[in-house]
Amino acid sequence: MAKAPKLPIENPPLLARAKPLRSGNWTRSTRNKSTNLSQLEKLPHMKKLFLSLLFTPGLLLAEKKPNIIYILADDLGLGDLSIYGQKEFKTPNIDRIGTEGIKFTAHYSGNTVCSPSRAVLLTGQQPGEVAVRGNIGEADGLLDPKQVILPEVFKHAGYATGAFGKWGLGHTHKPGKPNPLTHGFDEFCGWKSQTIAHTYYPTTYVHNGKEIPLEKGKYLHDLIMDHSMEFIERSVKDGKPFFCYIPTAVPHAAMHAPKHLHQKWRKVYPQFDHVIGKYTVHGGNGIETCEDVINPIAGFAAMIENLDNQIGDILALLKKLGIDDSTLVIFTSDNGAHLEGGHDPKFWNSSGSLRGHKRDMHEGGIRTPMLARWPGVIAPGRTTTHISAFWDVLPTMCELLGLPVPEQSDGISFLPTLRAPGSLQKTHDHLYFEFCKGQNQYIFSQAVRKGKWKAYREFQKPRKGQKAGMKPLEIYNLDVDPFEKNDLAQQMPELVAEMKALIKKSHTPLSGQPRAGKMK
Repeated sequence: MAKAPKLPIENPPLLARAKPLRSGNWTRSTRNKSTNLSQLEKLPHMKKLFLSLLFTPGLLLAEKKPNIIYILADDLGLGDLSIYGQKEFKTPNIDRIGTEGIKFTAHYSGNTVCSPSRAVLLTGQQPGEVAVRGNIGEADGLLDPKQVILPEVFKHAGYATGAFGKWGLGHTHKPGKPNPLTHGFDEFCGWKSQTIAHTYYPTTYVHNGKEIPLEKGKYLHDLIMDHSMEFIERSVKDGKPFFCYIPTAVPHAAMHAPKHLHQKWRKVYPQFDHVIGKYTVHGGNGIETCEDVINPIAGFAAMIENLDNQIGDILALLKKLGIDDSTLVIFTSDNGAHLEGGHDPKFWNSSGSLRGHKRDMHEGGIRTPMLARWPGVIAPGRTTTHISAFWDVLPTMCELLGLPVPEQSDGISFLPTLRAPGSLQKTHDHLYFEFCKGQNQYIFSQAVRKGKWKAYREFQKPRKGQKAGMKPLEIYNLDVDPFEKNDLAQQMPELVAEMKALIKKSHTPLSGQPRAGKMK
């Protein structure tokens, strides 16, 4: 897999050994230099190396730094937005990000479930390199503090950094490794844990590491979105560029929505009033409960309308604050549509007719919507077929800021695609995906996207008279078979061999991880 330029491992003082991705018309900022350099002494070696480079003479940074808002929906399928073909309801404000900017049609998440997808996004590591490859439990934290991750790049470039929603990589009330404040965020407001984020009416929430009681009946998502907009306003008032990361829980798990919108949609779909959506909050120590939802079909539509309204509020706020033209807004989802809490992705065609869903490495589980808007920079109304993935976000932001890419990154910047059609956009040789289960992270499924070709295989548990192992590799031509219905493996043995070689090349075994086809 082609990789972005890396930071040097040896002789860090020699800047000539570093490879900033882009110079362009950048000039270096030295604000807060002394404060940031004094903090370097407390950091691990590789992180210290990266941050010292940020303040080395010769690195070019933008005089006017763009603000970044990155909105990450949770379990939103490719077909859940009207800009991607949803027919049952409209998402006009989310659609605006694409119609006033660019729509990606071949963007992939970091995994097919929450935690590893977020880990890939923040570290820039591809799914066969990142340390988290399944939902393995987050209590003690899942990120390596020695790595320089996305928010730290922004923070040490002089940005205000805030995260609002479902962290998914550690218990947010704990100090140290689990806490988002340890990993470069100045502010965090959201759920205490990923498991509790299955309900929108928990007993508590967390703000900057402190657990706070939540008023009974208070819809937590709305409070979190209010905090995100307050963060934007405060950053502008303070004269600081900002990175606002909004990993919302919508439309994940329980189909909870504001009551008035839920009632509105029950009138649209009264035929589902007999359906009761149920979800159990696991890991809540018996304290958290998840109330049932009458008519979860209505609940889902209400959740999406509420989120869409809030995206509209954010776009209006940018205009009001006079920062519309200096703010890049990106909207995407962490994986495909889910099947929980009474949600019916078949009714909504949430996967846009793609095969599979969450926990599946077919296209419906990992191909996600991505929209980007930056007035004056991204020409409106564009659509791109450029193949990209979550691990490309970190190098994209580094190129945007004129900074070197952290050593662990496997991604390729898609900034040229954002800026202009026909630009010199580098491409991946292939994308690799790996979904694991269990605390030992045994491999459940693997996939490769290489140009028009898709390879897929999954684990088969032992059956009577049959050993456990990986099922035969499947091959699909996505250009003519986007829904993965016609397996060509028998007809293309050479391509099967090539894809198996790419799987082997792209997979770095974790400590204690069983080899493919084994559970232990």
